[in-house]
Amino acid sequence: MSKKLTERSKDYSKWYNELVVQADLAENSAVRGCMVIKPYGYAIWEKMQAKLDSMFKATGHQNAYFPLFVPKSLFEAEEKNAEGFAKECAVVTHYRLKTDPDDASKLIVDPEAKLEEELVVRPTSEAIIWNTYKGWIQSYRDLPILVNQWANVVRWEMRTRLFLRTAEFLWQEGHTAHATKKEALRETELMNDIYAEFAEEFMAIPVIKGKKTEQEKFAGAEETYCIEALMQDGKALQAGTSHFLGQNFAKAFDVKYTSKEGKQELVWATSWGVSTRLMGALVMTHSDDKGLVLPPKLAPNQVVIVPIYKNEDQLKAISEVANKLAKDLRASGISVKYDDRDTHKPGWKFAQYELQGVPVRLAIGPKDLEKGSVELARRDTLTKEFIDQSEVINKVRALMVEIQDTLFQKALSFRDQHISEVDTFDDFKKVLKEKGGFISAHWDGTSETEQKIKELTKATIRCIPFDGKPQVGNCVLTGKASKQRVLFAKAY
Repeated sequence: MSKKLTERSKDYSKWYNELVVQADLAENSAVRGCMVIKPYGYAIWEKMQAKLDSMFKATGHQNAYFPLFVPKSLFEAEEKNAEGFAKECAVVTHYRLKTDPDDASKLIVDPEAKLEEELVVRPTSEAIIWNTYKGWIQSYRDLPILVNQWANVVRWEMRTRLFLRTAEFLWQEGHTAHATKKEALRETELMNDIYAEFAEEFMAIPVIKGKKTEQEKFAGAEETYCIEALMQDGKALQAGTSHFLGQNFAKAFDVKYTSKEGKQELVWATSWGVSTRLMGALVMTHSDDKGLVLPPKLAPNQVVIVPIYKNEDQLKAISEVANKLAKDLRASGISVKYDDRDTHKPGWKFAQYELQGVPVRLAIGPKDLEKGSVELARRDTLTKEFIDQSEVINKVRALMVEIQDTLFQKALSFRDQHISEVDTFDDFKKVLKEKGGFISAHWDGTSETEQKIKELTKATIRCIPFDGKPQVGNCVLTGKASKQRVLFAKAY
């Protein structure tokens, strides 16, 4: 059995790292900064992936796949994008190893196998995709192109943490091409809305939709929209981004189309993505000192049934009831695991499934068979009750909805209680130190002030909220005029 987790209140970072490993979500690999996503963690990612994929396809998008390697000349074509990612790039310079002439047990790079052109291991795919789109687009009839790819990318991070920031991670990246600016902007907003819907409806995580500042936007974008979530330690986490790329990549790769009027026009572009960082968000939003707390819509096993028995006859009798319940639950669309392994005792199983966040646990023993009952335990509230076996299906179906909503409302209440309006820099620093969370404050709109606040407090502007109302005020740092409050926070 896994050892007891460090309490969140004592060391949140240590608690998170221990939980990810002990709950069998992921572990560090032999490659510095890279992780192994274990089957249980990957099962959660697969459920995220499947739902997002269906949402993308429902809005007309199709999946494709593009190369992992990007010729350096293509990567350099859009200067802002290249400059923004240059420090994180891994670069392939040779294509072969050979035996070390001084030590046959070792391999060295073959100096004669140097590539004619160096290859960047993709940190993002705009360059290779827009080079490809040039061959796909000639006429207005070829537009729009609505493409997404599920892939891995490499960003050579120096400080890594499982799921939240790794040198290699999994994600999806949408890349669309449009005939008009209006259409591209509509796409950018649509995908940001889809991310928000997914986060709230499936992850049970409330998010704030907004726009990034000039300093925080994606390299190569004209506008970056985002969804921002708040973790239990009061830090923000960027959960998804959608970028209006304007015509920057069309200009860089000379991607034009012939309009209905017969004129040559540059194409308009967007890109958008979420990654396995969402796994970290899921862990940090809902989990507690006993382990994971998973929303039913993303739990690999929504229900686990554990038999309690002393001999084979008892197990056989319990299994008849348990297998019938499992069959009926599955017929109702609920995923179930019946754990009748004889290698672990019931107490160990209870602790393990609590650690792994299974929403509902059913336990059946000899006395339950006599009474026609089962013990039902909820992971979110840690409450237990005995119910009649005939009530299990309806009860569990109702609980799937109730638990999902309870988790969202709890996270929403926490988030709302941790949005603080401040008007002075002293109050700004006080709230940041003593309470954390989002700080709603006026900002004079300059990158200089934004950078100065970051240097003084380590807080960044997470977004300019879309639902923020125009409000005349004075910048929290400089006192200069401001038209709207923005959201600051320390962030992952």
